[in-house]
Amino acid sequence: MQEWLDKSATELGDAIGSGEVDPVELTQAFFDKIKVHELSDRIYARLTEDRAFNEAEAARERAKLGQRLSCLDGVPISWKDLFDTAGTATEAGSKLLKGRVPDKDALVLRNASAYGLVCLGKTHMSELAFSGLGYNPSTATPPCVNDFDAVPGGSSSGTAASIAFGLAPAGIGSDTGGSVRIPAAWNDLVGLKTTTGRLSLEGCVPLSLKFDTVGPLAKSVRDVAVLMSVMEGRRSFDLRGASLKGRRFAALQTVVLDDIRNAPLTAYNQALEQLQDAGAIVEKVEAPELSGENGAMATAGPLYPGEVYGLWRDVIEANPDDMYFEILERFRLGSNFSAPDYNSAWSRLEAARQIWNGRMNSFDAVLSPSSPILPPNLDRLNKDSKYYVTENLLTLRNTRVGNLLGLCALTIPTGVPSCGIMLMGAPHSDEALLRVGIAAEKALVKS
Repeated sequence: MQEWLDKSATELGDAIGSGEVDPVELTQAFFDKIKVHELSDRIYARLTEDRAFNEAEAARERAKLGQRLSCLDGVPISWKDLFDTAGTATEAGSKLLKGRVPDKDALVLRNASAYGLVCLGKTHMSELAFSGLGYNPSTATPPCVNDFDAVPGGSSSGTAASIAFGLAPAGIGSDTGGSVRIPAAWNDLVGLKTTTGRLSLEGCVPLSLKFDTVGPLAKSVRDVAVLMSVMEGRRSFDLRGASLKGRRFAALQTVVLDDIRNAPLTAYNQALEQLQDAGAIVEKVEAPELSGENGAMATAGPLYPGEVYGLWRDVIEANPDDMYFEILERFRLGSNFSAPDYNSAWSRLEAARQIWNGRMNSFDAVLSPSSPILPPNLDRLNKDSKYYVTENLLTLRNTRVGNLLGLCALTIPTGVPSCGIMLMGAPHSDEALLRVGIAAEKALVKS
């Protein structure tokens, strides 16, 4: 069974369907590895063994009877510790929520369970999901698979680490400013930010209700496509026959290439060449609506802090010493903005969204580097506050484009460690983006 622990979620699902793999034995193999892995305490906040084995045993019976609920029936996955899990603590990486035990599952978890997925446990994350770095001195900081001295990306840090270190074949995270795509990119995984509003947030600890999205992290585009479908409560769509021939991509020039480091830029340019070699048409495109004091990126100033501090102010200020000071200060920035500031920012953002959608509607996807930097050094982040702030903002700079504009977005490994390429699609075009994404994945793997 050990050889199966490196397989993707859909590969494991196919093996269960063919009778090669038993769901109970597979679940046991993952728990056996988790319990002996030297870094597992930094990855999993808590395990859900009783639940997992009950779910795996039911999946085993269905497989024997030929009554599997989905192609992932019997496959175990991990869940970020902001998805409510009935009877199991859900603390969102914060001492402020210590001992919080919900009485029912988040809706996306209920849907996944209804399609036969097995819940391994809850993974560590950035505190209250408000950091792209994945550094959390309040609970635990998961490792980065490519650099043990660096952070793994956040806020879905433990979810990414669980997959990258072979302690789960896939996992579910959330993305408010890049929190699925950054840890996926830095750990050489596929990560999907779904269109805002596509997947239910019921039972998810919120950060920013207008920007929060649920998204899967996994080893392949097929995996994330199926995971999106089951969390939505429906069977997966057909990705067969996808091709890049004649597909038009906009290589975004505005903002996303500013101050980019050498390794991500080199990997991105190589990936663009590989996509073109596979038949894609790549055109450089400027988007002035992103930049300047009235551009979409500037609107993040009032919007994120204003909403998150409004949601969390009373809880935070009741026990501010329980928070990591860098995260506390980020939340408190929200007190600097007024209601007119907030509403004015939304007005400017809506205008930028309309311009963007008109500019990009003839393209199959918009391309950019997933992150302009490599994973920052953990020790330096701990000792240098200025470095922490600048690296955190730069980390999320490219991914935030998709959140601000309400897009769906996909990061795919380029083959260069911790360097992903991001494909952004129009709102509610998730299926079309995934078809393009699976073709892009094949082109990059072949290269």
